[in-house]
This record gives sequence, structure tokens and C-alpha cells, in this order.
Amino acid sequence: MLIVFGSINMDYGVRVEKFPQAGQTLLSPSYDIGAGGKGANQSLACARMGVKTALVGMVGDDAMGTKILNNLRRNEVMTSGVGVSDDVPTGMAFVLTNHVGENQIVVCSGANALTSAAQVPDEILKDGNVVLMQMEVPLAENLAVMERARAHGAKVVLNLAPAYQISQKALEHVDYLIVNESEAQAIAALVGIGASQDYMVLARVLAAKSGHACIITLGAKGAIAFEADGKGWRVPALEIKEVVDTTGAGDCFCGTFAAAIHAKFALGTALRKASVAAGLSCTKKGAQESFPYLADIEAALEDFPQAIPC
Repeated sequence: MLIVFGSINMDYGVRVEKFPQAGQTLLSPSYDIGAGGKGANQSLACARMGVKTALVGMVGDDAMGTKILNNLRRNEVMTSGVGVSDDVPTGMAFVLTNHVGENQIVVCSGANALTSAAQVPDEILKDGNVVLMQMEVPLAENLAVMERARAHGAKVVLNLAPAYQISQKALEHVDYLIVNESEAQAIAALVGIGASQDYMVLARVLAAKSGHACIITLGAKGAIAFEADGKGWRVPALEIKEVVDTTGAGDCFCGTFAAAIHAKFALGTALRKASVAAGLSCTKKGAQESFPYLADIEAALEDFPQAIPC
């Protein structure tokens, strides 16, 4: 089983020609509403890879929470581990997307702030299972789940997003760390690595220093991954004719990667699958609704380059 411990939000998406400056008001003709939150998004990406997936998190006792959970269930994500708060509403995110598909996001935690490690029973943290986590629920609860997962034998995949202060000791409980370019710089500073624009160097040093695999996503430049022993791989981004929306690409990458690791694929193969899935997600609007199914990923992989050792 793959357990996703993370946030659940309702996303409000607004398309603008350019992002507003401080004090500026922009008009947009319409907006979209869709299920989101890094935890919910990544759990759906896992499920679309055909992996048995359970989401653990919190929603409010409101229409937004009900709609999100119903959508996840339709996509075969198990939601019995999701709690419902009578007092705090479901989290929300406001997503601005400009004319080239870039986005700016503000997340309101809501019920996500009540997510507790106690919602995760020890019996599902067993050897052979994978726990996928992000940084949109309380850090102390994340750390508690990491420690218990390590103690009981489950693998931990941590998407350090948004970038957040985390100790070197906490990283020792992680088996796979996934960051983007800015997050890589932030975590490098936290663990005492000098700033560098050479992300291959950063990934290699982060992996060696922390003792776990480090994956850095590079947007249109693809992704790189290194294991603690210095063995690394690089893949390009999927070539697509038109970028529609990059909002869900990072979550799609993480969910697909974790599902591939759960299925016992090697690091380079997991990197390929995740990169292809993330690219496919950029061809449609929104987050969860843009995530490809396993058949789509496998079809695109036929013409996608093999991971290059580095």
C-alpha cells in the first residue's frame, strides 16, 4: 500500500495575462474551482498509476470537503483515514496562472493544520509500504510519521514543498527527497552546503550528506536523481506542443515517482515515469483533472529517452 500523509484543499484558479504587482488590481473574466492540496493531488497521481493508495489528512465539515473526497473515491483513492473537523473549514488555495502557464499560489491551511500523526496506524507502516509526504501539514506531525515509518520498515518519500526549515536529523528518516530548483537551494543552505546553480552537484552532495536519494526537478530541463553512493541519472522533460497549465506538474511527478518506487522500479526508471507524467499533466488545465492514467504514461514512454547515468 502507498500512504499519502498530506493536505487537502479546494483550488480556485484564475487566469491572468500577467501577475499583479503590489497594490495592483487585475480583472479576469472567469475562474475555475477544482480539488487540490498536495496530499490529495499526489494521492490521485499514485492511484492513476494503478497502486493501492490511502490518503490521510483533514477536511472541514463542509461542501468543499465532501466534494473533494467524493472525487478522490471515484479515482479509487481510499479516504477512510481522512478526518473531518466540525470547527475548521476545508483548506483552500488560490492559483494565479499567466499567459505562459506559470503560476503563483497562496494556500490557506484550514483543517490541514489539524492533521495528526495519530491518524496513521502503525500496522500500515510496515515493510513493503511507502509513505509519501509534503510540507503543507504541521511539521511536528510529519516528523512523527517519518520516525514511525522508519521504525516499522516503510519507505519515506518527502516532497519538501513548500520549502520549509527541516533539520538534518529529520532528513535521516527520509529515503527519497524530492525538491525543485528553489527548494534545492533552500535545503542546501539548511544542511550547510554552499549555494550552487549546478543542480547536478547539489543533488549529488545532498544525497551523500543526507544518506538518501535526492531528486531535483528542473521544469523544462527535466530532472536529476542521485543515490547516496554517488550513482546518478538524468532525464529530459517530455516534449509537448503547447504548455497549457503547469499547476499540477510537481504533484503529478511526486505521486507518479512514489508509485513507481512502491512498484519496485529502479531509481532511473521511476525518474522517467515521473517526468513523462508531469509533462503530460501540463497539456491540460487544472491539477487533479490533468493527471494522466497509467496507459497514457506507458504510451508516452515508448518514445521517451532512457535515463542517462551521470
